[in-house]
Amino acid sequence: MRLQEYLENESSGGATTQDGDAKPANAASEWLSLADLARGSERVGGAVVRSAQARKILKTISRLSPYMSTVLIQGESGTGKELVARALHTLGPAPGGPFVTFNCSNLVETLAESQLFGHVRGAFTDAREDSLGYFRSANGGTLFLDEICEMPLRLQPKLLRAVETHEIQPVGSSRTYAVDIRLVAATNRDMHAMVKAGQFRDDLYYRLNAAAVVIPPLRERREAIPAFVAHFIGHFNRLFGKDVKLVSRRALNALCADQWPGNVRELRHAIESAVLMTESDRIELADLPLRHDDASPQPLGEPVEAVLRDGGLNVEGEPSSAISSCAEASSRRCFQMAGWPFALDAVIREASKLALVRALQATEGNCHRAAELLGVSRYTVYRMLNRFGLGEGHTYRTTRKAPVRRAS
Repeated sequence: MRLQEYLENESSGGATTQDGDAKPANAASEWLSLADLARGSERVGGAVVRSAQARKILKTISRLSPYMSTVLIQGESGTGKELVARALHTLGPAPGGPFVTFNCSNLVETLAESQLFGHVRGAFTDAREDSLGYFRSANGGTLFLDEICEMPLRLQPKLLRAVETHEIQPVGSSRTYAVDIRLVAATNRDMHAMVKAGQFRDDLYYRLNAAAVVIPPLRERREAIPAFVAHFIGHFNRLFGKDVKLVSRRALNALCADQWPGNVRELRHAIESAVLMTESDRIELADLPLRHDDASPQPLGEPVEAVLRDGGLNVEGEPSSAISSCAEASSRRCFQMAGWPFALDAVIREASKLALVRALQATEGNCHRAAELLGVSRYTVYRMLNRFGLGEGHTYRTTRKAPVRRAS
Protein backbone atom coordinates (compact mmCIF):
# COMPACT_ATOMS: atom_id res chain seq x y z
CA MET A 1 0.00 0.00 0.00
CA ARG A 2 1.34 3.44 -0.91
CA LEU A 3 1.53 6.15 1.73
CA GLN A 4 -1.14 8.37 0.23
CA GLU A 5 -3.59 5.46 0.00
CA TYR A 6 -2.98 4.68 3.66
CA LEU A 7 -3.48 8.29 4.75
CA GLU A 8 -6.73 8.52 2.81
CA ASN A 9 -7.87 5.27 4.37
CA GLU A 10 -6.98 6.58 7.82
CA SER A 11 -8.84 9.85 7.31
CA SER A 12 -11.98 7.95 6.30
CA GLY A 13 -11.73 5.71 9.37
CA GLY A 14 -11.16 2.60 7.28
CA ALA A 15 -7.77 1.46 8.51
CA THR A 16 -7.29 -2.27 8.14
CA THR A 17 -5.13 -4.86 9.84
CA GLN A 18 -2.78 -7.28 8.24
CA ASP A 19 -5.34 -10.04 8.76
CA GLY A 20 -8.78 -8.54 8.59
CA ASP A 21 -10.53 -11.87 9.09
CA ALA A 22 -8.62 -12.90 12.20
CA LYS A 23 -10.62 -13.03 15.42
CA PRO A 24 -9.35 -11.60 18.71
CA ALA A 25 -7.66 -14.09 20.99
CA ASN A 26 -9.61 -15.66 23.80
CA ALA A 27 -9.05 -13.57 26.92
CA ALA A 28 -8.32 -16.73 28.93
CA SER A 29 -5.76 -18.02 26.46
CA GLU A 30 -2.12 -17.99 27.51
CA TRP A 31 -0.95 -17.79 23.89
CA LEU A 32 -1.25 -15.02 21.31
CA SER A 33 -0.99 -15.62 17.58
CA LEU A 34 0.88 -13.34 15.19
CA ALA A 35 -2.47 -12.11 13.89
CA ASP A 36 -3.48 -11.16 17.45
CA LEU A 37 -0.27 -9.18 17.86
CA ALA A 38 -0.59 -7.41 14.52
CA ARG A 39 -4.21 -6.38 15.09
CA GLY A 40 -4.75 -2.67 14.50
CA SER A 41 -1.45 -2.23 12.66
CA GLU A 42 -0.57 -1.56 9.03
CA ARG A 43 2.54 -1.98 6.91
CA VAL A 44 3.33 1.00 4.73
CA GLY A 45 6.39 0.89 2.50
CA GLY A 46 8.06 -1.69 4.73
CA ALA A 47 7.29 0.22 7.95
CA VAL A 48 5.05 -1.15 10.72
CA VAL A 49 2.48 1.48 11.68
CA ARG A 50 0.57 1.05 14.93
CA SER A 51 1.06 4.06 17.22
CA ALA A 52 -0.40 7.54 16.89
CA GLN A 53 3.14 8.92 16.75
CA ALA A 54 3.98 6.70 13.76
CA ARG A 55 0.89 7.88 11.90
CA LYS A 56 1.85 11.49 12.62
CA ILE A 57 5.33 10.84 11.20
CA LEU A 58 3.77 9.35 8.06
CA LYS A 59 1.69 12.47 7.55
CA THR A 60 4.83 14.60 7.94
CA ILE A 61 6.62 12.44 5.35
CA SER A 62 3.68 12.81 2.97
CA ARG A 63 3.99 16.62 3.19
CA LEU A 64 7.76 16.67 2.73
CA SER A 65 8.33 13.90 0.20
CA PRO A 66 7.21 15.77 -2.98
CA TYR A 67 9.91 18.41 -2.51
CA MET A 68 13.70 18.08 -2.83
CA SER A 69 14.17 20.00 0.41
CA THR A 70 16.69 19.28 3.16
CA VAL A 71 15.27 17.26 6.04
CA LEU A 72 16.67 16.70 9.54
CA ILE A 73 15.61 13.50 11.31
CA GLN A 74 16.05 13.43 15.08
CA GLY A 75 15.66 10.44 17.37
CA GLU A 76 17.49 8.06 19.66
CA SER A 77 19.69 5.32 18.29
CA GLY A 78 17.64 2.46 16.89
CA THR A 79 14.37 4.35 16.37
CA GLY A 80 14.39 3.94 12.57
CA LYS A 81 15.85 7.17 11.21
CA GLU A 82 17.21 5.52 8.08
CA LEU A 83 13.79 3.96 7.43
CA VAL A 84 12.27 7.47 7.43
CA ALA A 85 15.02 8.70 5.09
CA ARG A 86 14.31 5.84 2.67
CA ALA A 87 10.59 6.62 2.81
CA LEU A 88 11.30 10.25 1.89
CA HIS A 89 13.36 9.01 -1.06
CA THR A 90 10.93 6.32 -2.23
CA LEU A 91 7.90 8.60 -2.01
CA GLY A 92 9.75 11.65 -3.39
CA PRO A 93 10.02 13.05 -6.92
CA ALA A 94 13.06 10.92 -7.83
CA PRO A 95 12.47 7.41 -6.44
CA GLY A 96 14.47 5.90 -9.30
CA GLY A 97 17.60 7.85 -8.38
CA PRO A 98 20.36 6.60 -6.08
CA PHE A 99 19.94 6.45 -2.32
CA VAL A 100 23.42 6.94 -0.86
CA THR A 101 24.03 6.48 2.86
CA PHE A 102 27.05 7.74 4.74
CA ASN A 103 27.72 7.69 8.48
CA CYS A 104 29.61 10.84 9.42
CA SER A 105 31.34 9.05 12.29
CA ASN A 106 33.28 7.21 9.57
CA LEU A 107 34.81 10.40 8.24
CA VAL A 108 38.61 10.30 8.26
CA GLU A 109 39.87 13.69 9.46
CA THR A 110 42.50 14.05 6.74
CA LEU A 111 40.27 12.68 3.97
CA ALA A 112 36.86 14.01 5.05
CA GLU A 113 36.55 16.60 2.29
CA SER A 114 37.55 14.06 -0.34
CA GLN A 115 35.07 11.52 1.00
CA LEU A 116 32.19 13.98 0.63
CA PHE A 117 33.13 16.02 -2.43
CA GLY A 118 35.59 13.78 -4.26
CA HIS A 119 39.07 14.55 -5.60
CA VAL A 120 41.06 14.56 -8.81
CA ARG A 121 44.02 12.39 -9.55
CA GLY A 122 47.20 13.69 -7.90
CA ALA A 123 45.36 15.93 -5.43
CA PHE A 124 47.26 14.29 -2.56
CA THR A 125 49.44 11.28 -1.84
CA ASP A 126 47.80 8.02 -2.97
CA ALA A 127 45.21 9.90 -5.08
CA ARG A 128 45.94 7.67 -8.09
CA GLU A 129 42.59 8.24 -9.80
CA ASP A 130 39.60 10.58 -9.72
CA SER A 131 36.92 10.01 -7.06
CA LEU A 132 33.33 11.21 -7.27
CA GLY A 133 32.67 11.50 -3.53
CA TYR A 134 29.29 10.93 -1.88
CA PHE A 135 27.63 14.11 -3.15
CA ARG A 136 28.22 13.37 -6.82
CA SER A 137 27.45 9.68 -6.29
CA ALA A 138 23.99 10.68 -5.02
CA ASN A 139 23.30 13.05 -7.94
CA GLY A 140 19.70 12.68 -9.05
CA GLY A 141 18.67 11.03 -5.79
CA THR A 142 19.07 11.26 -2.01
CA LEU A 143 22.17 11.59 0.18
CA PHE A 144 21.55 10.41 3.74
CA LEU A 145 24.13 11.72 6.21
CA ASP A 146 23.71 9.80 9.45
CA GLU A 147 25.15 11.09 12.73
CA ILE A 148 25.55 14.56 11.22
CA CYS A 149 26.77 15.91 14.58
CA GLU A 150 30.04 14.01 14.04
CA MET A 151 30.84 16.27 11.07
CA PRO A 152 34.17 18.08 11.76
CA LEU A 153 33.74 21.80 12.43
CA ARG A 154 36.26 22.75 9.74
CA LEU A 155 34.18 20.92 7.12
CA GLN A 156 30.79 22.34 8.12
CA PRO A 157 31.13 25.64 6.14
CA LYS A 158 31.80 23.65 2.95
CA LEU A 159 28.82 21.40 3.66
CA LEU A 160 26.66 24.50 4.18
CA ARG A 161 27.83 25.93 0.85
CA ALA A 162 27.06 22.67 -0.94
CA VAL A 163 23.56 22.59 0.56
CA GLU A 164 22.90 26.24 -0.29
CA THR A 165 24.31 26.33 -3.84
CA HIS A 166 23.90 22.68 -4.90
CA GLU A 167 27.48 22.84 -6.14
CA ILE A 168 30.61 21.04 -4.96
CA GLN A 169 34.30 21.42 -5.75
CA PRO A 170 36.45 18.25 -5.64
CA VAL A 171 39.76 18.40 -3.78
CA GLY A 172 42.56 19.50 -6.12
CA SER A 173 40.18 20.80 -8.80
CA SER A 174 39.34 24.34 -9.87
CA ARG A 175 36.06 23.20 -11.37
CA THR A 176 32.68 23.09 -9.63
CA TYR A 177 29.97 20.53 -10.32
CA ALA A 178 26.23 21.00 -9.96
CA VAL A 179 24.51 18.32 -7.89
CA ASP A 180 20.77 17.70 -7.87
CA ILE A 181 20.15 15.87 -4.61
CA ARG A 182 17.87 15.79 -1.60
CA LEU A 183 20.02 15.95 1.53
CA VAL A 184 18.63 14.11 4.55
CA ALA A 185 20.58 14.36 7.80
CA ALA A 186 20.02 12.45 11.03
CA THR A 187 21.25 12.65 14.60
CA ASN A 188 20.63 11.07 17.99
CA ARG A 189 22.10 14.04 19.85
CA ASP A 190 20.71 17.39 21.04
CA MET A 191 21.88 19.64 18.21
CA HIS A 192 20.51 22.79 19.81
CA ALA A 193 22.66 22.18 22.89
CA MET A 194 25.67 21.52 20.66
CA VAL A 195 25.12 24.82 18.87
CA LYS A 196 24.98 26.68 22.20
CA ALA A 197 28.19 24.93 23.27
CA GLY A 198 29.94 25.91 20.03
CA GLN A 199 30.27 22.29 18.91
CA PHE A 200 28.13 22.73 15.79
CA ARG A 201 27.69 25.73 13.48
CA ASP A 202 24.41 27.54 14.04
CA ASP A 203 23.96 28.53 10.37
CA LEU A 204 24.29 24.91 9.23
CA TYR A 205 21.95 23.74 11.98
CA TYR A 206 19.25 26.23 10.99
CA ARG A 207 19.64 25.23 7.34
CA LEU A 208 19.31 21.53 8.09
CA ASN A 209 16.44 22.09 10.52
CA ALA A 210 14.23 23.86 8.00
CA ALA A 211 12.14 20.68 7.82
CA ALA A 212 12.38 18.24 10.73
CA VAL A 213 11.05 14.80 11.62
CA VAL A 214 11.25 13.77 15.27
CA ILE A 215 10.96 10.04 16.03
CA PRO A 216 9.92 9.22 19.62
CA PRO A 217 11.66 6.37 21.47
CA LEU A 218 9.97 2.98 21.63
CA ARG A 219 9.18 3.36 25.35
CA GLU A 220 6.86 6.25 24.43
CA ARG A 221 4.92 4.18 21.88
CA ARG A 222 4.54 0.84 23.63
CA GLU A 223 1.27 0.18 21.82
CA ALA A 224 3.38 -0.56 18.73
CA ILE A 225 5.45 -3.30 20.39
CA PRO A 226 3.06 -6.23 19.69
CA ALA A 227 2.94 -5.31 15.99
CA PHE A 228 6.74 -5.07 15.83
CA VAL A 229 7.01 -8.47 17.53
CA ALA A 230 4.70 -10.06 14.94
CA HIS A 231 6.60 -8.41 12.09
CA PHE A 232 10.03 -9.52 13.32
CA ILE A 233 8.89 -13.06 14.08
CA GLY A 234 7.57 -13.36 10.53
CA HIS A 235 10.83 -11.98 9.16
CA PHE A 236 13.06 -14.35 11.13
CA ASN A 237 10.77 -17.29 10.42
CA ARG A 238 11.49 -16.76 6.74
CA LEU A 239 15.19 -16.08 7.28
CA PHE A 240 15.89 -19.10 9.47
CA GLY A 241 13.28 -21.50 8.11
CA LYS A 242 11.46 -21.55 11.48
CA ASP A 243 7.72 -21.74 12.12
CA VAL A 244 7.09 -19.74 15.29
CA LYS A 245 3.35 -19.08 15.54
CA LEU A 246 2.59 -18.12 19.13
CA VAL A 247 3.87 -15.82 21.89
CA SER A 248 2.99 -16.28 25.55
CA ARG A 249 1.25 -13.45 27.35
CA ARG A 250 4.03 -13.42 29.93
CA ALA A 251 6.63 -12.96 27.20
CA LEU A 252 4.67 -10.13 25.59
CA ASN A 253 4.11 -8.66 29.04
CA ALA A 254 7.85 -8.45 29.61
CA LEU A 255 8.47 -7.04 26.12
CA CYS A 256 5.97 -4.25 26.71
CA ALA A 257 7.40 -3.47 30.16
CA ASP A 258 11.03 -3.19 29.05
CA GLN A 259 12.57 0.27 28.66
CA TRP A 260 14.29 -0.58 25.32
CA PRO A 261 17.25 1.82 25.44
CA GLY A 262 18.20 0.48 21.99
CA ASN A 263 14.65 1.04 20.75
CA VAL A 264 13.33 -0.89 17.73
CA ARG A 265 16.79 -2.17 16.81
CA GLU A 266 17.20 -3.74 20.25
CA LEU A 267 13.71 -5.24 20.07
CA ARG A 268 14.55 -6.73 16.68
CA HIS A 269 17.69 -8.37 18.09
CA ALA A 270 15.71 -9.72 21.07
CA ILE A 271 13.14 -11.34 18.78
CA GLU A 272 15.90 -12.74 16.55
CA SER A 273 17.44 -14.39 19.61
CA ALA A 274 14.07 -15.70 20.79
CA VAL A 275 13.23 -17.23 17.41
CA LEU A 276 16.61 -18.95 17.38
CA MET A 277 16.41 -20.20 20.96
CA THR A 278 12.90 -21.62 21.03
CA GLU A 279 12.64 -25.37 20.51
CA SER A 280 8.97 -25.25 19.52
CA ASP A 281 6.53 -23.14 17.52
CA ARG A 282 6.08 -20.64 20.35
CA ILE A 283 8.08 -18.06 22.29
CA GLU A 284 8.03 -18.11 26.07
CA LEU A 285 9.47 -15.66 28.57
CA ALA A 286 12.61 -17.72 29.08
CA ASP A 287 13.43 -17.41 25.36
CA LEU A 288 13.82 -13.63 25.63
CA PRO A 289 17.23 -12.02 26.33
CA LEU A 290 15.74 -9.14 28.29
CA ARG A 291 17.39 -6.71 30.67
CA HIS A 292 15.58 -4.31 32.96
CA ASP A 293 16.39 -0.85 34.29
CA ASP A 294 16.65 -0.94 38.08
CA ALA A 295 15.54 2.69 38.26
CA SER A 296 12.13 2.10 36.72
CA PRO A 297 10.67 -1.35 37.45
CA GLN A 298 7.18 -1.90 36.06
CA PRO A 299 4.48 -4.44 36.88
CA LEU A 300 3.98 -7.11 34.29
CA GLY A 301 0.24 -6.91 33.78
CA GLU A 302 -0.35 -3.24 33.06
CA PRO A 303 1.76 -2.62 29.91
CA VAL A 304 0.18 -5.42 27.89
CA GLU A 305 -3.28 -4.45 29.10
CA ALA A 306 -2.66 -0.95 27.75
CA VAL A 307 -1.19 -1.88 24.39
CA LEU A 308 -3.69 -4.63 23.58
CA ARG A 309 -6.80 -2.92 24.87
CA ASP A 310 -7.79 -1.65 21.43
CA GLY A 311 -7.51 -5.16 20.02
CA GLY A 312 -10.16 -6.47 22.40
CA LEU A 313 -7.73 -8.61 24.40
CA ASN A 314 -7.62 -8.93 28.17
CA VAL A 315 -4.67 -9.80 30.33
CA GLU A 316 -4.75 -11.23 33.82
CA GLY A 317 -3.09 -9.04 36.43
CA GLU A 318 0.18 -9.88 38.19
CA PRO A 319 1.38 -10.71 40.72
CA SER A 320 -0.97 -13.44 41.88
CA SER A 321 -2.56 -13.12 45.30
CA ALA A 322 -1.28 -16.64 45.88
CA ILE A 323 2.23 -15.22 46.17
CA SER A 324 1.25 -13.00 49.10
CA SER A 325 -0.48 -15.81 50.96
CA CYS A 326 2.48 -18.10 50.24
CA ALA A 327 4.85 -15.52 51.73
CA GLU A 328 2.89 -15.44 54.97
CA ALA A 329 2.72 -19.23 55.20
CA SER A 330 6.41 -19.65 54.43
CA SER A 331 7.32 -16.99 57.00
CA ARG A 332 5.32 -18.79 59.69
CA ARG A 333 6.91 -22.11 58.69
CA CYS A 334 10.44 -20.67 59.03
CA PHE A 335 9.55 -19.29 62.46
CA GLN A 336 8.23 -22.67 63.60
CA MET A 337 11.48 -24.30 62.47
CA ALA A 338 13.39 -22.26 65.01
CA GLY A 339 12.70 -25.12 67.42
CA TRP A 340 14.60 -28.35 66.85
CA PRO A 341 14.78 -30.98 65.54
CA PHE A 342 14.42 -30.07 61.89
CA ALA A 343 16.50 -31.30 58.97
CA LEU A 344 18.83 -28.65 57.56
CA ASP A 345 17.55 -29.29 54.02
CA ALA A 346 13.99 -28.48 55.08
CA VAL A 347 15.08 -25.26 56.77
CA ILE A 348 17.05 -24.17 53.70
CA ARG A 349 14.10 -24.99 51.43
CA GLU A 350 11.67 -22.88 53.46
CA ALA A 351 14.15 -20.01 53.73
CA SER A 352 14.75 -20.11 49.98
CA LYS A 353 11.02 -20.15 49.31
CA LEU A 354 10.48 -17.18 51.62
CA ALA A 355 13.32 -15.23 49.98
CA LEU A 356 11.84 -15.92 46.54
CA VAL A 357 8.32 -14.80 47.37
CA ARG A 358 9.61 -11.70 49.14
CA ALA A 359 11.65 -10.82 46.03
CA LEU A 360 8.60 -11.36 43.81
CA GLN A 361 6.55 -9.11 46.08
CA ALA A 362 9.21 -6.40 46.01
CA THR A 363 9.39 -6.48 42.21
CA GLU A 364 5.64 -6.86 41.61
CA GLY A 365 6.08 -10.27 40.04
CA ASN A 366 9.00 -9.34 37.75
CA CYS A 367 11.16 -12.50 37.63
CA HIS A 368 14.12 -10.70 36.07
CA ARG A 369 14.25 -8.09 38.84
CA ALA A 370 13.64 -10.73 41.50
CA ALA A 371 16.65 -12.64 40.20
CA GLU A 372 18.77 -9.50 40.51
CA LEU A 373 17.65 -8.97 44.10
CA LEU A 374 18.47 -12.57 44.97
CA GLY A 375 21.81 -12.51 43.16
CA VAL A 376 20.94 -15.47 40.95
CA SER A 377 20.12 -15.96 37.27
CA ARG A 378 16.54 -15.67 36.10
CA TYR A 379 16.66 -19.33 35.10
CA THR A 380 17.32 -20.20 38.75
CA VAL A 381 14.21 -18.21 39.63
CA TYR A 382 12.21 -20.16 37.04
CA ARG A 383 13.44 -23.46 38.50
CA MET A 384 12.53 -22.30 42.00
CA LEU A 385 9.06 -21.36 40.78
CA ASN A 386 8.68 -24.87 39.42
CA ARG A 387 10.07 -26.50 42.56
CA PHE A 388 7.84 -24.58 44.94
CA GLY A 389 4.75 -24.62 42.70
CA LEU A 390 4.34 -20.83 42.78
CA GLY A 391 2.08 -19.11 40.25
CA GLU A 392 2.57 -20.59 36.81
CA GLY A 393 6.25 -21.32 37.15
CA HIS A 394 5.83 -24.61 35.32
CA THR A 395 5.30 -22.70 32.07
CA TYR A 396 8.85 -21.32 32.08
CA ARG A 397 11.60 -23.00 30.17
CA THR A 398 14.67 -24.12 32.08
CA THR A 399 16.67 -25.74 29.30
CA ARG A 400 18.04 -24.23 26.14
CA LYS A 401 19.55 -25.75 23.05
CA ALA A 402 22.55 -24.40 21.23
CA PRO A 403 21.68 -21.52 18.86
CA VAL A 404 21.28 -22.30 15.20
CA ARG A 405 24.03 -20.78 13.14
CA ARG A 406 22.89 -18.57 10.29
CA ALA A 407 23.64 -20.02 6.90
CA SER A 408 26.38 -18.14 5.07
